[in-house]
Amino acid sequence: MTTTTPPVTIDDVRDAAARLKGVAHRTPVLRSRTLDALVGAEVFLKCENFQRVGAFKFRGAYNTASRLTPEQLARGIAAYSSGNHAQAVALAARELGTTAVIVMPEDAPPSKRDATLGYGAEIVTYDRYTGDRVAIAEALAAERGLTVIPPYEHPHVIAGQGTAALELLEDVGELDALITPVGGGGLIAGSATVAKGMHPGIRVIGIEPEAGDDTKRSFEAGHRVAVPVPRTIADGQALHTPGELTFSVNRRLVDGIELVSDDEIRGAMRFAFERLKIVVEPSGATPLAALLSGRMDRLPRRIGVIVSGGNVDADRFARLCAGGE
Repeated sequence: MTTTTPPVTIDDVRDAAARLKGVAHRTPVLRSRTLDALVGAEVFLKCENFQRVGAFKFRGAYNTASRLTPEQLARGIAAYSSGNHAQAVALAARELGTTAVIVMPEDAPPSKRDATLGYGAEIVTYDRYTGDRVAIAEALAAERGLTVIPPYEHPHVIAGQGTAALELLEDVGELDALITPVGGGGLIAGSATVAKGMHPGIRVIGIEPEAGDDTKRSFEAGHRVAVPVPRTIADGQALHTPGELTFSVNRRLVDGIELVSDDEIRGAMRFAFERLKIVVEPSGATPLAALLSGRMDRLPRRIGVIVSGGNVDADRFARLCAGGE
C-alpha cells in the first residue's frame, strides 16, 4: 500500500505563521448584525483588505521569499500577476533587501500598477489575452538569474496564504463553513488545508465569477479545464485554468464551487461600503456576493469568509458601485 504525501500540511501553515509573525498584519474579523439577519447565519469576515499591500497575497509572497538563499536574494526575484501578487512580491523583496521584476498585464488596474512601482519593482507588461505571462517571466528569470515566485503554484505560497484561515479559526473558534474567493487556487488550497486539519467536518466553498468558472468546470470534469481568458470586473480571478498543484489540493479538500455575476459583485461591494464601512475590491467581494444573492442554500450556523483584498482606486470603486464597467 502506498500513500501520497500532501504538498502542504497544517504544520507547513503553522510554520509560515511563525515566519510571518511581526511582519504581516494579523487582520481583524468583522461582524454585522444586518449581514447575519440577511444571510440567516453568523458570519465572520476575515478582512485581508487590511493586510499589508491591501490583500492576503503578502502572506504567501513573504513566506516564500524569506526562504531564499543569500545568493538567490542577491540576484533578485521575478513574478507575474495582475496586481496583488505583484505588490506582495515587490514589498517582500524590499523587506528582504533585494529587487523584483514583475510581469503585469497592460490592462492591470492603474492603482495596483502604481503601488507595485511604489514598492520599488520593475514592471514588464504584456497583453493578457494573447501573451503567456509564465513564459515571459521564466525567460526574464533565465536571462537575469532571477528566482520566480509564482502567485499560487508553490507549496510555500499556499502555506503562507493558509495563515489567514489559521488566524480566523484561532480567533473565532470552530466554524461550520469557510468561504473564499477562487482564482488560481492558492488561497482556498491553504485555507482548506488548515480548516480540514483543524475541523474535519467543516465545509469549504470557493466562489468564482460566472465569466471565469474554470475551477467549477474542472471540478465537474475531474481534471483541469481551460476557459477563454475571462472578461470580468473581478480582475484578480481572471484566469483561464486552475493551477496544477492547487487543483490537486482543492479537488481533495474543497467541497464545492459557486458562481456569482458581476452585478452581484457590485452589490456586495456597495453593501460592504455602506453597511460594514469597508472598501473591498471585486475579487474580494465574491464570497459576500454569494451570501447576499442567495446563491448558496442550506447555509450552516457559523460561516467564515475570507475577504481577500481591497485594492481598488477611488474612481473605479465609485463606477463599480454605481453599476458601471
